[in-house]
Amino acid sequence: MILIVEDDRFILEGLILSLKDEGFELVSASSFKEASAVIEEKLNKMELILLDVTLPDGSGFDLFQMIREKSEVPILFLTAIDDEIHKVMALEQGADDYITKPFHIRELIARMRAVMRRYKGNETTLIRIGDNKIDLTRGKIWQNGQEVILTAMEYKLLLIFVNNRTQLLTRDQILDTLYDDLGEYVSDNTLTVYIKRLRDKLGTDFIETVRGIGYRLKGE
Repeated sequence: MILIVEDDRFILEGLILSLKDEGFELVSASSFKEASAVIEEKLNKMELILLDVTLPDGSGFDLFQMIREKSEVPILFLTAIDDEIHKVMALEQGADDYITKPFHIRELIARMRAVMRRYKGNETTLIRIGDNKIDLTRGKIWQNGQEVILTAMEYKLLLIFVNNRTQLLTRDQILDTLYDDLGEYVSDNTLTVYIKRLRDKLGTDFIETVRGIGYRLKGE
């Protein structure tokens, strides 16, 4: 799904028509308030966002920061403000591209697809579970935009749950995997302590206890 945030009705209608012809699924907003509501409801379904800088009730840069606190979805600024300061500001904040009006629709579509290809190439290393975003390549975790620091044992335990997201794991299965990975004995009591620490850091509903059996990952 593509979100278009654009307050110029003529441009918005033209974008919707052109992008639908290319097979894109779209949702649109013409103000900061409308965009905020759409993002709150559908952010996890979005593949890319086209974002105007100047909105009638707020700044596209503020909306960009709000999105980035929750998601790494690719964002292209689409704006009539054609000056170096705004372009540098957008790119330094982490925007994926900055396209000025007027623009050629074929160029815009080409840039959109290029950005989406780059993100799809990395999608297996960046996953989101509940409020937590996990970068498996860099070994980093963020919760609502704030980095969460885990110990080596906590991260090993997290990976066990991440790599078995659809499975219910017994305590013995988890302990056996930790032993194989670390090459050292991990007690049952130690496992209880580290599961509690993960819950404290990543959310109490992150790991579900299935009484008498074990645990499974929640919040996807």
